[in-house]
Amino acid sequence: MRLRRHSKMRLLRGLPTTRKENGGMILPTLLLSTWLKTWYRFKQMIKVLDTRYVLPSRNYFSRTAIPNLYQQHRAKVEADLATVRHFSATTDLWSSRSIEPYLSLTVHFISDDWVLHSHCLQTSFFPDDHTGELLAAGLQEALDSWGHRLVAITTDSGANIIKAIDLNNWTRFQCFGHRLHLAIETAMKDDRIQRAVGVCKKIVAAFSYSWKKRRELAKVQDELGLPKHQLTTETPTRWGSRQMMIQRVLEQERAINQVLTADKKSRHLILRWQDVEVLEAVNKVLSPLQDFTDALSGEHYVSVSYVKPVLHLFNTTILAEEDNNTELARDVKRNILAYLNEKYSNTDTDDLLNIASFLDPRFRTTYTKKENVKHVISRAVEEIKLLKDQQQDPLPGPSGAAAAAAEPVAPPEEKRKKSLSSFFKKQSTSSMGCSGETLSEEENIKMELRAYLQTTEVDSDADPLQWWRCYQANFPRVAKLAQQYLCIPATSAPSERVFSTGGNIVP
Repeated sequence: MRLRRHSKMRLLRGLPTTRKENGGMILPTLLLSTWLKTWYRFKQMIKVLDTRYVLPSRNYFSRTAIPNLYQQHRAKVEADLATVRHFSATTDLWSSRSIEPYLSLTVHFISDDWVLHSHCLQTSFFPDDHTGELLAAGLQEALDSWGHRLVAITTDSGANIIKAIDLNNWTRFQCFGHRLHLAIETAMKDDRIQRAVGVCKKIVAAFSYSWKKRRELAKVQDELGLPKHQLTTETPTRWGSRQMMIQRVLEQERAINQVLTADKKSRHLILRWQDVEVLEAVNKVLSPLQDFTDALSGEHYVSVSYVKPVLHLFNTTILAEEDNNTELARDVKRNILAYLNEKYSNTDTDDLLNIASFLDPRFRTTYTKKENVKHVISRAVEEIKLLKDQQQDPLPGPSGAAAAAAEPVAPPEEKRKKSLSSFFKKQSTSSMGCSGETLSEEENIKMELRAYLQTTEVDSDADPLQWWRCYQANFPRVAKLAQQYLCIPATSAPSERVFSTGGNIVP
């Protein structure tokens, strides 16, 4: 059934478009035809279901439905943030399919019931130049509208974003995934690896652009009993995609060789035995690292306290040289470790990781150098004292003010005559010394920290937030500090997940 011309033009108004300088539209004919047919059939289906129902217009969604949905969600986020004093953040830049730049900011915090929350505060259009100064102003403006105190912000290693964080005097934590990716890239700068990986890319490209080769590959996979997997393309911005490409080529090597051998034009792409040895060595070294990157990219569980133990595990087990390793594998391991150890030797980063691990009951001081333990405890004492001072201040930002206004005022207590027993009430033992003297606040903090360090060991599979929920009454001061630091994400993956969702929405 054909659509009338005026019906087509009316439907065009609801189509996503890519703007030109002359105001025109870029719409592939096939895409337009498919969209029109789908939209027409959908309208016909609605008429069959209920002839009285009228589909809302595009203006309704853009001017009413979406703004209302935004206001409802913003109110929910404001309610969640109303009692939060400290939070961490992740940020990143992204370009839509029409090459329009966006800046995303996601916050992370631990609520009073010890649940880790994440909220994307904004993913805003950012058409200005991506200089450090402009990014600093954009991020500062975004946080000022919400208030609260930023503990740390997790970012990638872009020079402009690093400068922006420095200009705002924020604590920056380098995304572990990006840092590991750069360590692997550095270790891969070997002629043998470059050649083998280059051949891999050409093989993947040959099968990606030829439906005949993909068809033949499927047939050979059936004959050889291999998994029916397509070859994986390396994505420069995706962590571990190179290792996944290598692993898939090695898995399908026999099928690939059989297909390439049958084609005279592609025979030169068949992997040599030297290339296979190189790829196997690289794959063996990199395979375990992918699991750690995925595990540290979560946003609903504590991850920052894992970085120090993971680095220790890399040095002692995962990337330790073994007798059966080839010389190439040894070189790759040495180079990865050298890069990571150098980057994480930075004093500020090391202090942040030490305090985060210290506040995780599974690790405490296990992965902290003995000479640094006293410094970590001293820092914890000073920060707990600072937290007490901050608790006396009103909550910052509009959320805190709104929460304070909405909080019901308790009725004045009725005066009661003192009973005789009230004169014999004893002071709390937490503020009394052995001789009955009152301890200073600093002594109380140190005593609480000693008790925290002397508690029984916690299983490595335990959830630290569940542990703190149970024991926060025993260590109330330390619990507040744990709530502040354990919300820091180890990677900037939360902001990148926002972009993945945005890619399905923004044309």
